[in-house]
Parts: sequence; C-alpha cells; structure tokens
Amino acid sequence: MATRRNFIKKTSLGVVATASLNSNFMIGKNILGANDRIYCAIAGVRSRGKAHAAAINLQKNAKILFSCDVDDIILDEHNKWSKEKIGYVPQVEKDFRKLIENKDIDAVFIASPEHWHTPMSILAMQAGKHVYVEKPCSHNPYENELLVAAQKKYGLKVQMGNQQRSAITSMHAVTDIRNGIIGKVYKGEAYYSNNRESIGIGKLVPVPRTLDWELWQGPAPRTPYKDNIHPYNWHWFRNWGTGEVHNNGTHEIDICRWALDVDLPESVTSFGGKYAYQDDWEFVDNQQVTFQYPKGKFITWTGHSRGLIQPKRPGRGVTIYGSKGTIQLDRNFYKRYDLGGNLIHEEFENAISQTTDTRGQGGLDVNHVGNLFEAIRNGKPLTAEIKDASISTMMCHLANMAQDAKETLQIDTSTGKVINNDKVMQNWKREYAPRWEPKV
Repeated sequence: MATRRNFIKKTSLGVVATASLNSNFMIGKNILGANDRIYCAIAGVRSRGKAHAAAINLQKNAKILFSCDVDDIILDEHNKWSKEKIGYVPQVEKDFRKLIENKDIDAVFIASPEHWHTPMSILAMQAGKHVYVEKPCSHNPYENELLVAAQKKYGLKVQMGNQQRSAITSMHAVTDIRNGIIGKVYKGEAYYSNNRESIGIGKLVPVPRTLDWELWQGPAPRTPYKDNIHPYNWHWFRNWGTGEVHNNGTHEIDICRWALDVDLPESVTSFGGKYAYQDDWEFVDNQQVTFQYPKGKFITWTGHSRGLIQPKRPGRGVTIYGSKGTIQLDRNFYKRYDLGGNLIHEEFENAISQTTDTRGQGGLDVNHVGNLFEAIRNGKPLTAEIKDASISTMMCHLANMAQDAKETLQIDTSTGKVINNDKVMQNWKREYAPRWEPKV
C-alpha cells in the first residue's frame, strides 16, 4: 500500500474527459489495471454525491470503492443510479467511522449534511485519507480553525467543493482582472435567486426504519425526529445547517473574493428577514450582506431564497466592477462590458454545469475533481485548498453572525474573530453531542 501511494503521488493524471453530464447516458469509463489508480469513497449519496460519482468516473484511472449513507432508501436508489450511469455498484457502508478504516481508500468525498463536514474531514485525515469536502467546509467558525489546523498537521490534500475555482473561463477572467483589463476593481456583487416553498411546521413522527437517526445526528445535540427535516430541509435548521448564505452564497462570495484579491473583511453588515412563510425555517429567507475592505473595496451578497430577484436575473452569478468596465461571471461563462454596458468579450465553458438545482452537476465537477487527483499524484496546487477556501466559508459565518446581532461587526482580519463583542463571540463554537466534538 505504501508503494502504491508513493506511485500515485509521482504519476501524472493524463487526459480528463470533459463531456456534458446529463442524465441520459452512462457517465465515463474507468481505465483498469494500473497501480496509480486512486480509490475513492463517497459519504452522502443523495444529491451532490452523485455529481461527485459522475466526476470521479470521468477521471483517468480512478474508482469508487464505497458509497456511504445512513439511509437505506437513498443507498438503494444510488445503487440503481450507479449501475445505470457509471456501470458498476460500489460497496456500501452506513457508518463513516468504519468506512475510513479501509486501507485501500485513498480519498474521501464528503457530501453529507453540513454539521458533519468538519468532523468527517478530520476523521478521514486522521485515517490517512485525502479529502474533497463540500462547501461550506464547517458548521461554525471554530470548526474552520480545526479543519485548517488538521490539514497542516496531517499534510494531506483537502479540496473544498467551490468548483467554480476550476472554471477555465473564471480563471481567464481573474487573470484579465489582475492585468488591469477593467481598470481598478472595487466591488464584487454576488447574488442568488430561488423560489423555495414552505417547509411547514414539522410533526413529531417515528424515525423511519430505513434511517439511522442517531448516526445522522452525529456531532449535533440530539433532538426528536420531525417529518420536515430529512432528507433536504435540514439546511434551514441551525442544529445542522447554516442557511442560504452558506448553502449557495459561499460559491459566489468566493469568486468575488478571488477576483478582488482580498481575504477577510474589516467589517460585515447584514440586513434581512424571514418574509414569505410562517414555518420552521430558522434563518432569514432574504438577505443583503456587505463585506468592507481597505482601499474602498467591498463585496455584496444578495440572497433571495423565496421570491425571485426582480427585474429577472439569472438564478445566480457575480458581477465585478472596475474603473474601466465590468465582468459578469457564472459557472458557465465570462462576459466583459465597457462602462456603457456594451458587451465586448465573452467566453463559455466547454461543458455546462447546472446552477440552481440541488445536484449542481457538470463540467466544473470534472475539472475540480481532476485537480484534486493531480495534486495527489504529482503535487499540483489545488484550486480550492482548504486554507484559502475556509476564508470564504468564514465570511459566510460572519454574515450570519452580523445578521443575528443586527449590527455591523468589526473583524480582526488575521483571525476572523469579532473585535470587542463578547456576546457575538459566544456563537463562535457550537454545542456538541457528548463524545462527538472533533479533535485535531
């Protein structure tokens, strides 16, 4: 095993397929028989896990050994999907802790609920596995610190799933911005628009026999099971989720930060509320956040979870403003305009990625997973390595903290911590279930 792992690090990836990943054909074909193969496991296979599986299967010399989920129905459905779309059915393991004991696994892909992201990542690294963890990489700021410290300690590759960092068109745009193509950049405007329905008022019901509710909760404090939590609406409960600014805002906020070449902000202000329905949703459903930086730079995020942005715009995107023009980016294109709003340049990705569905599958997943595998094999830099990616996650934590505090927060830009506000800093770390707190 040690010999094979060393060989993996020294061998180049080769050509990565860039086919459009739609639902109507078998995704990829594994190349078998060489000992530089990267063996993978996927934890959480209902939605994003399928995008991971499709992207892994399009890589040269990679194979999925295990699918991991705590819900038998989800596992059975995923097995059928796997047979049809990737041509084989990986082995199944419900308990992540048992999964990472397998010494054949090189990399673990984490698409679980968010309260599991950091604990799973740290456990995987402690077991010697490289990690691809979905955004947000942490449930709270304390976990951000732990995850970065763990990567530094164990020295393994950790890529966050902000896959637009691997978009060729976005890379071109950022290079153009650095070269001054739109002059001095000063504002990044990120937005997300959807029309999510009410999640209702949950009723206490028996836990489905197919679901391991105890293991699903894992690090989170225990609560009774309600009928409006699993499999998706946990996003809107604070015990497990982090709200829309993390669920989707992380992507576009990250691109704005990249384009403006900034890290943690000096201050954060958030306005918003819950307007559309009286239900169990525990976060704001419409939000406006401003991140202020030195030298007049700032980033805004406009999140409309319930009620599409008007006048109508694409479901999500980024606009970068400069003294000589603007650049519009999303997962599939780069468009540049002059100060009069005239389109003067455009580029499109070779393979389309979905933007507002829950899977988000597409060509960028292929690029992003391929980048991780190149990093594992030959040390190529990650496009979203965790030390940098965690900064974008921290910005979203600060947005939620500012919203809850109903005041502008002043930030220590070296740590992300709120200055002179002990009350707000009480939310830096969550409460954990007994014996479940992650340790580095």
